[in-house]
This record gives sequence, structure tokens and C-alpha cells, in this order.
Amino acid sequence: MIVNMEWYRVFYWTAKTGSLSRAAEQLFITQPAVTHTIKQLEAKLGGPLFFRMAKGVKLTTEGEVLFRYIEQAYRFMETGEKMLAEMQNLQSGEISIGASDTLCKHYLLPCLERFHTDYPGIRIRVTNRTTPETIMLLKEGKIDFGVVHMPASDNQLELRVSAPLQDILACGPAYSELGASVLQLGELSDYPLLLLEKSAGTRRYLDGYAKSYGVSLAPELELGSFDLLAQFARSGFGLAFLVREYIQEELASGALVEIPLNPVIPARSIGIATLRGVPQSAAAKRFLELLPLLT
Repeated sequence: MIVNMEWYRVFYWTAKTGSLSRAAEQLFITQPAVTHTIKQLEAKLGGPLFFRMAKGVKLTTEGEVLFRYIEQAYRFMETGEKMLAEMQNLQSGEISIGASDTLCKHYLLPCLERFHTDYPGIRIRVTNRTTPETIMLLKEGKIDFGVVHMPASDNQLELRVSAPLQDILACGPAYSELGASVLQLGELSDYPLLLLEKSAGTRRYLDGYAKSYGVSLAPELELGSFDLLAQFARSGFGLAFLVREYIQEELASGALVEIPLNPVIPARSIGIATLRGVPQSAAAKRFLELLPLLT
């Protein structure tokens, strides 16, 4: 069993300086206190660790063996302190973020680029998952924070609202005439519909929206990302539910056309999810400061 750690501290500096008086100066205690502590340690370990010389003290053979290990422990502690200081100064460390492919591309990427430029010593790890999966990873402690599509709720999480989002119905040139008039929600069954897979939080949100008006969405194709939905819609496979903020360029160029829908899909947002009551590292705190929040 490890004895009093303070005894080892006194032993270390006595061996390091070779002097009881210099060890006392280093430790800001009296020389008799150093002598008493060494005697206590020797009694506990069952033998002498020093023998006195004309000037100072010298380690016994047993003392030299002990000192090699104590010195190594001190170096490890000093290294640990140095690493912590570097982490606090954002010179080293790691951030683990959970977010979908789409959120990484359209929301996170500018912040990731800026953070990497400012703090190149911080390793960034991004795990791409759907919103429900990201929340599960966060609750399991596998990521520091998650970027999710709202709405989302969980008593274990603190959710802060970031950027606004507006879901819309869109199509490619093959169905562009639909952009000239309002399409009723109930009329969607007359057209091939493209939706995200059922595991996606956005899909659940859209299913809930339609169900509230007595409509069941029956997709002809279910795809794994917004980018695939947009690509299939551009190619004429059908009408797709997309996020306006993610397809601004396609809408401006005419590659995709927004179809007015009645009733309009309620606006939602991107959310920043953290575990309630769990402190963030210095690096994670700095990154979170870069993310915009709606007031």
C-alpha cells in the first residue's frame, strides 16, 4: 500500500538535492521536519534510505532503487501538468462531434475550417450519424456534443437553438410546372415522392407534419441524405422534401424548383446538444463559441 504521498515528496527532494537543509528550503518546511519525515518513511519501508556524510546525505542501495521509481513518477506528473496546460491553452487535445453528413457540409464545415486554422494542435473527430443516433452517442459519452436537426428533446440533454431551417417541397425540370401554383398536401399521392429513410429525425418530423393533417406520406424512394434527395429530384425521379437553406444555389440556378405547398411546413432549426451538467473541455468550449445561437 502506498504510504503518505507527502513523505515521498520529502524523500524525492532530499535525494535530488543531497541535503536535508536544501530539501527543507525547496519544500518551505524546517530541517527537523524533513528529518522526521525521512525517519517515518524508513520505518514504514523497513530500512534506511540515506546515510549521512560530512556534507549532506547519500542514498543507500535501497534508496537508489526507490528513487528511480519516484523520479519517474515525478516526471509523469510533470508531463501530465504540462499536457493539461497545453490543453487549457488549446495547444493540444481532441474534440469529438456528432452530426449528419448534411449538417457537416452545410453548417459545420466553415466552423471546422476556422477552428483548424486557429488551433492546429487540436484533433477534430466527427462521427456522421442521424439526429437520433447522434443523441444516443452523446448520452453514451462517445462524443462531446452533437449538432442535430430540431425538434429534439431529452431530459438528459441541454439543447440550444442555432440556425433556422425551412423544409420545402422541390423538384427538377421534369416537374417544374408545379412551381407555378400551390399544391395541396393531399395531392402528393398523385406524384412520385422522395423522402429520407425512416430512421432520420427529419423524416419523423415530416411524417408528423403530414399526419397532423390526416395525410400519410408514401415515398416511392427512400434515400439516406439530403444531397441524394436533391440529386434524384434534379434527375426527374419525383418530388422531394428538402431544406431551403441547403439548396440555395440549385434554386437560384433553376436546377431545382420550389413547389408552394399548402399547408406550409412549420419552420424548425438546427440545435446544439450537450449533456446536462457535464463540463466541456477547453477545446470543446472554444468550438461551441464559434457556433451561432438564436437569441
